[in-house]
Amino acid sequence: MSAARAARRWYWQRASAAAMALFVLAHLAIITLAVRGGLSAAEILGRTRGSLAWMAFYGIFVLLVSVHAAIGLRNVLDESAPLRKAAGPAGLVAGALLLVLGWRAVAAVTLGG
Repeated sequence: MSAARAARRWYWQRASAAAMALFVLAHLAIITLAVRGGLSAAEILGRTRGSLAWMAFYGIFVLLVSVHAAIGLRNVLDESAPLRKAAGPAGLVAGALLLVLGWRAVAAVTLGG
């Protein structure tokens, strides 16, 4: 593993973590306001249907989580000598799986079941 690649992974994991923190705060604030405002889960989902803004928000959130988790898994496996060769492929597969499943969930919430 080259030092430049490791530095790039370090950068992207930190950048994705910082961005995710903002998305988590926004998500929690919105949910708290909605629930305190008396909205039920069904009413909240009703308001997200057909919303491109919510699709973009949660789609980007899922992308950030996928990148962050894939890099993290790769780094953990890379530190284990017996699993070092599987680190790259395992990270890619995990990231792709999270991305596909997450985007399916976003589509279900914004486009309907």
